Amino acid sequence: MKYENIARASFLDRPNRFIAHVVLDGQVETVHVKNTGRCKELLIPGVEVILEKSGNPNRKTGYDIICVNKGGRWINMDSQIPNKAAKEWILKGSLFPETITVQPEKTYGNSRFDLYVESDFRKAFIEVKGVTLEEQGIARFPDAPTLRGVKHIEELIRCMKDGYEAYLLFVIQMKGIRRFEPNWNTHQEFGETLIKAQKAGVKLLAYDCLIEPGLIEIEEPVPIHLERYE
Repeated sequence: MKYENIARASFLDRPNRFIAHVVLDGQVETVHVKNTGRCKELLIPGVEVILEKSGNPNRKTGYDIICVNKGGRWINMDSQIPNKAAKEWILKGSLFPETITVQPEKTYGNSRFDLYVESDFRKAFIEVKGVTLEEQGIARFPDAPTLRGVKHIEELIRCMKDGYEAYLLFVIQMKGIRRFEPNWNTHQEFGETLIKAQKAGVKLLAYDCLIEPGLIEIEEPVPIHLERYE
């Protein structure tokens, strides 16, 4: 996935979940944050960020923050892009070898899953989770408690029982990751439900991404460790 009309800026502060202040071309600019997560380890005053200019002239904010430089590593923090990147990646044949159709935002039961894949051989629901939290080469999810995430995993288990294939794809929005883990300290129930889903047959996948200031592409598999480390 490529972005258009990007610009480099310096992050100042984040008054609330939706907006931030940056210095762009020597001027303070109010921009939209395309990630409602905490991202406290990313959005530190003075860090370099990448903005995408909005195509909507009527918006109050003219730019979105899409990427941040953390210690020399670019991390994409656009929460809307993992689904698009996953669809592009799957349509390239990266997950399924046969000809498929991919339908975004497919409702099933009490949930709406990110992707629904169908072919002559399979019917599969795929839930996509973007991951931006990293520490010492370990990526973790979630960065805040997510009851909605737990509900989605439970619904994936139900899909399996009803005869569908079910996948949970963690799109790690950076490179240089050694492994993926549930964020046990933040949301224990999420980790426990992941283990339950794996035992039920839900396929858990984690992939890193090639990240450049105006580019994100799903790239290499990352090992998943579900064990809790004290």
